[in-house]
Amino acid sequence: MLPLPKITLSASDYPRLEQLARVAVQRGEMDAMFLMVEINRAEIVPDDACDMQSIVTIGSWTTYWTNWGGPRKTVQLVWPEDYSSDLAQISVLTPLGAALIGLHVGDQMPYFVAGCMNVVRIESVTGPESNVVPLFRPGRDVDNDPVDGGDPGPTAA
Repeated sequence: MLPLPKITLSASDYPRLEQLARVAVQRGEMDAMFLMVEINRAEIVPDDACDMQSIVTIGSWTTYWTNWGGPRKTVQLVWPEDYSSDLAQISVLTPLGAALIGLHVGDQMPYFVAGCMNVVRIESVTGPESNVVPLFRPGRDVDNDPVDGGDPGPTAA
């Protein structure tokens, strides 16, 4: 079994994360238990700590690999209420999201999905202000999109 990596949370994220996990645990959400354990063992640091740029925080873009052997992925970690089913987003209240929060570049973290242990490894982290563009932007009005001239495409007769 892998040793658990050090978890670091920003002082601004900690109170909201703790409340989110506590409420979700009270509702019986199993994934929230994992998040609560991670929050309880975390070191809380000021938002302007010198190494925060290499730590996964809410809003940061994270490139990671998993032990499944699939390609690396880049996602933005978000609050559950900000999650929009965009494939470039992951809620902190999911098994992978709870595993990502607070990790440093190079860390590996085990997490469980459907009773199977997985391992995630952090390759890179960039802040929420980066120029990463998601593949899908929720709320985009396709009919008025200047890129395709509002053409809805072929229709069935």
